[in-house]
Amino acid sequence: MELKEKYAIEDLISIVKRLREPDGCPWDKVQTHQSIKKSMIEETYEAIDALDNGTDHDFANELGDVLLQVVFHSVMAEEREAFDFDDVVKEICVKLITRHTHVFGKDHAGNAEEALTNWEKNKKKEKKISTYTGVLKDVPAHLPALMRAEKIQKKARGFGFDWDDITDVYAKVNEEIAELKAAKAERDIREEYGDLLFSVVNLGRFLGTDPETALTDASNKFIRRFGRMEELAEREQKDIGKLDLNELDDLWNRIKGDSE
Repeated sequence: MELKEKYAIEDLISIVKRLREPDGCPWDKVQTHQSIKKSMIEETYEAIDALDNGTDHDFANELGDVLLQVVFHSVMAEEREAFDFDDVVKEICVKLITRHTHVFGKDHAGNAEEALTNWEKNKKKEKKISTYTGVLKDVPAHLPALMRAEKIQKKARGFGFDWDDITDVYAKVNEEIAELKAAKAERDIREEYGDLLFSVVNLGRFLGTDPETALTDASNKFIRRFGRMEELAEREQKDIGKLDLNELDDLWNRIKGDSE
């Protein structure tokens, strides 16, 4: 197959179908929805990483990988006569129209918050969600845990179930720390640790800080500092893997004050 300057979505669909044929790619033709479902998550994160750290070309490249996942699942669904790519396009077009009733209907939205209110109202109607608990259950279980917790808390806030003041949130965090310290059984420790994390997510929300991003930044900062600590050890002709904890702490504290 000769390369072209431009490709359309039909080209991508044809390529994936060709790969799935009996004489196609040995790997592609044996895949199922279940076998590649994690790839959807991985490719999405790689696209976000390219957005934050790469070039526009990198971003376009990774978005292509995300699109491939959509097409791959659509082709497999078409093979089992469930739906095809056109059905996927129809679903999202209908959703965008029916949930933006302030643009395509009679509702009004003077700001982003009112627009989101309309979206949620129409979403509940579309999914026949009639209870507040149903709204919470509708938050995808496969979201990263911190992100899911924050989303659930925001939904609950919309029902009026939230702290009035950040002082109360700090108190709740301290309460959960005390309960974790008091826990003895492994099951109780796990539960109390989860409660602590949930309360810390609440705190981040009140501080206006996204917990997923904040933890990612903290992890990246740890790696940068560890790298500088290792460089310092090498300059002093020390093997970081052979140092005791006190020696490591000394190196860590010496580089901790350096500018990031």
